Amino acid sequence: MRIMRYAALAACIAATPLAAAIPTLAQPATAPAPTQTLLDVIIARGALRVGLTGDYKPFSFRDKTTGTTTGLDVDMAASLARALGVKLQIVPTTWATLMPGLLAGKYDIAMGGVTITLARMKTAFFSIPVMASGKAAVARCADVSKYQTLAAIDRPGVRVIANPGGTNESYDRAHLHHAQIVMYPDNATIFQQLVDGHADVMITDGVETQLQHRLHPQLCAIHPNQPFNRSELGYMMPRDVALKFFVDEWLRQMRMTGARQKLVAKWIG
Repeated sequence: MRIMRYAALAACIAATPLAAAIPTLAQPATAPAPTQTLLDVIIARGALRVGLTGDYKPFSFRDKTTGTTTGLDVDMAASLARALGVKLQIVPTTWATLMPGLLAGKYDIAMGGVTITLARMKTAFFSIPVMASGKAAVARCADVSKYQTLAAIDRPGVRVIANPGGTNESYDRAHLHHAQIVMYPDNATIFQQLVDGHADVMITDGVETQLQHRLHPQLCAIHPNQPFNRSELGYMMPRDVALKFFVDEWLRQMRMTGARQKLVAKWIG
């Protein structure tokens, strides 16, 4: 009798709409179709598109006469393309359009001395850091004693020059309240503005202040090894996990083999 009651209850449950909606072992759920990643697209395309500003030595510099782009991250981009088994395609961009261009799909990765910031990480992925950095000042060597601290720079009458759209501008606007911020659109020739006396100071990455001293002996880096802040540089990508994993592992292998150190020595010393 008890068995008959159980059988009737089971039959009643099976007849309800809820039971019909519950999958059984005899009706396995269909697995979702695999999603194509950006890494898949790059390999299928046969080309890696790299966004470079071409105005930030030693990372990338575009010769306006020949149209050739050279630098540390040009060599690194070529190495990444070889690791992927594809061709390298350099896509010119600017600091102001760096993130919009990446999000619009104009290039697959942005290189060339890109600072890792929380603001940028809200909408993009970064590789593991490729270099430690920090903001430091550079000025005419005759005036270095005037600008030893941020407080000494942030005074009325001091002209601090910056390129638009990058972390140099954002740093200046966040920390300078009395000095005059002079915007100059061409980052490739901005240091000549200091040499010619059109500005007094520029605050940029410490590694760049040291390089510009070698390129312009009239300019001297101010405490480049004791910068005003600490930051890291990396390669910026859309939020594609597969591409990020590949880039990170490629960077690890470049370091383990010493290949990256050789390129850094070539371009920075």
